[in-house]
Amino acid sequence: MTNTPATSTLTSPGHKPRPLVDLLFSIIIPSLILMKFSGDNGLGTSPALIVALAFPVSWGLYELLKHRKFNFIALLGLISVLLTGGIGLLQLDPQWLAVKEAAIPGLIGIAVLVSTRTRYPLIKTLLYSPAVMDIGKIKQRLENLGNTAAFEGHLLNATYLLGSTFFFSAVMNYILAKWIVTSPAGSAAFNEELGRLTLLSYPVIAIPSMLMMLAIFYYLWRMIHGMTGFTLEEILVSRRPQNEHDNVSS
Repeated sequence: MTNTPATSTLTSPGHKPRPLVDLLFSIIIPSLILMKFSGDNGLGTSPALIVALAFPVSWGLYELLKHRKFNFIALLGLISVLLTGGIGLLQLDPQWLAVKEAAIPGLIGIAVLVSTRTRYPLIKTLLYSPAVMDIGKIKQRLENLGNTAAFEGHLLNATYLLGSTFFFSAVMNYILAKWIVTSPAGSAAFNEELGRLTLLSYPVIAIPSMLMMLAIFYYLWRMIHGMTGFTLEEILVSRRPQNEHDNVSS
């Protein structure tokens, strides 16, 4: 149940993010099951782990299949949950849980840095994205003012900052997992500790990572504003509600 920085992802038209539902299915329900129903008086160790992991797996698959959009981050999240289940059910050394917790965000961070050598830097998918900003409008103004090369340099700096948020998440995931999960995998105590790890990872890891991502977005906006003169409202993609669009069309 790895936590990575919150990211802007491409979703299908009309798909509205539901953070409270995501939190309920991915964090709260699984954590409660692991912490309260893993003992002999509850579901038992392995059944509790399977039931708990079924919630984020089912919700993640539902979101991916329903909106028919490949989401690299969401896919890694599903893999992370399945690996967590495998470690518990196969009763592997808890050390592997800490390694897994660090590996997922670490791999994303590496992918972000490697993408700077390709035609498709990941920052243009996660933050500087047509789903978030009017990229064509920004590019046209930059070309008119001769600021394109300077902008690309600043965008590269933003990419390095973005990668650092994932490496921060990797280190914190590892430290937190090593500190909390110390019982043998396959035991009720392991499940309870896994539940506590999941709950604590959000205030300890996800919130600081989210603040770091917001700081990078602010850096991007200040850079764009300084080089184009556009306000934030002028560069953000605006979407009319569907019913309003229909009324205008009619």
